[in-house]
Amino acid sequence: MASRPLDKNLLPTPVRRPVPLRESVYETLLELIPLRRLPPGQHLVENELAERLGVSRQPIREALQRLSNEGWVDLRPGYGAFVHRPSGDEAEQLLAVRGLLESESARLAAANAREEGLADLRRLCAAGEKGLERGDTEEMVALNADLHRRITELSGNEVLADLAGQVARRVRWYHGLVAAQRGGDSWEEHARIIDAIAAGDGEEAARLMREHTDATRRMYHEQAAADDAEEAPGEQE
Repeated sequence: MASRPLDKNLLPTPVRRPVPLRESVYETLLELIPLRRLPPGQHLVENELAERLGVSRQPIREALQRLSNEGWVDLRPGYGAFVHRPSGDEAEQLLAVRGLLESESARLAAANAREEGLADLRRLCAAGEKGLERGDTEEMVALNADLHRRITELSGNEVLADLAGQVARRVRWYHGLVAAQRGGDSWEEHARIIDAIAAGDGEEAARLMREHTDATRRMYHEQAAADDAEEAPGEQE
């Protein structure tokens, strides 16, 4: 009996393969670093990571190499891998770019946001305030990122949203250091930004967003300087 070729439409999409182990390890570490569960300067020992994650050393090594290529990890010959410790200049450059992108996002969102989008912003802001009451820093960091991302989406500018998305995860790294200290001030600022967007006042929304991101930037530098001062005596011993 002659066989017939399979219908080309039988499988409209390829069968999904399991995520490679190195990809799972990479995503796990990339989640832990911005949350500062693996803080800057942390020595990442392959054997320890392999044991904790229940994998062999090979996917750990591959993930660390990728994280190094992306600037999250420093590979030091003869010493191993360490979570990257950003310089003041790095922080300043990233947070300055973030301020520019998000101020423009807020301005455009005021012209383009609809009721559904505004409801999303108010819901995220309310959730952030509840996280503040519970003292849940990790939740506040995540909700802050979600709120800012939603504003860029509401801007209606896909290129702007894409650029803002590229810096979003790294911003979480810096924001994690100051989320608790910014606390209530940050969420009050969010509420005022949302009100300006809802009122369709683009210039006011942009101004408030600039002030908001500048406040976070200043506090990050203050906190980073304080942390460096605390570590300095131990380094001299």
